[in-house]
Amino acid sequence: MQQFLTDLFRHQSYDGKNFFLIAGPCVVESEELVMEVGEKVSTICKNLGIPYVFKASYRKANRTSASSFTGLGDETGMHLIKKVGDAFQLPTTSDIHAHDEAAEAAKYIDILQIPAFLCRQTDLLLAAAATGKIVNVKKGQFLSGPSMKFAVDKIKKAGNDQIMLTERGTTFGYTDLVVDYRNIPWMQEHGTPVIMDVTHSLQQPNQTTGVTGGNPQLIGTIAKAAIAAGADGLFIETHPDPSKALSDGANMLRLDLLEGLLQQLVTLRKAVVA
Repeated sequence: MQQFLTDLFRHQSYDGKNFFLIAGPCVVESEELVMEVGEKVSTICKNLGIPYVFKASYRKANRTSASSFTGLGDETGMHLIKKVGDAFQLPTTSDIHAHDEAAEAAKYIDILQIPAFLCRQTDLLLAAAATGKIVNVKKGQFLSGPSMKFAVDKIKKAGNDQIMLTERGTTFGYTDLVVDYRNIPWMQEHGTPVIMDVTHSLQQPNQTTGVTGGNPQLIGTIAKAAIAAGADGLFIETHPDPSKALSDGANMLRLDLLEGLLQQLVTLRKAVVA
């Protein structure tokens, strides 16, 4: 496993044979929410020996409706993400949306996430690479795993080889996604850890209601299949009450269900690497 992962999880009990977890609420809704989720998930992961990265978006730039909640403000959101990381000694991640956000976000965040729709934006990739931070690029819903080599090449040519790739489903018709698990080993061939974005892969985007739908009842199915396929990490958005979440509630995992799922996944991982 890449040295940068060992460095990333230096404050945790890191075992390269286990998967790591990126998890948190979709967006920073309040200080109370991010601190609650960070504390509970870090405790669960510590007990199960799962390296953990706290995730929340400081701003949601990609919303179906103009009236949807986008955040508390960039500076407030970034500050609260860092506060969670400092409080529980966790690495953190959030998505950036434009090249001029990269340097500022890098002051607060350990992993700069490139949204799937923006994975071909050269100036964004180069700006993220230039920060020296880990760059996690989500595979576009319109791309194959092998084609992600071009995003990897752009970042490496900018002098940064700390790269992750994330599978998050492929567009199927107008309002659905499907997961092609071949993309996990295909993207690992690029020499990067590969993460399965479990919850976003279950979105049903572009609904005429203006609110993205989802299939959260399949979270366990997608996660187990990803571990069986050899994913290095999992991305799971979670919330104490998804029905009240201000973004992506339709496909988030209820927080009290996370521990049971992770226990199953740890057992499955041990069987896969045995």
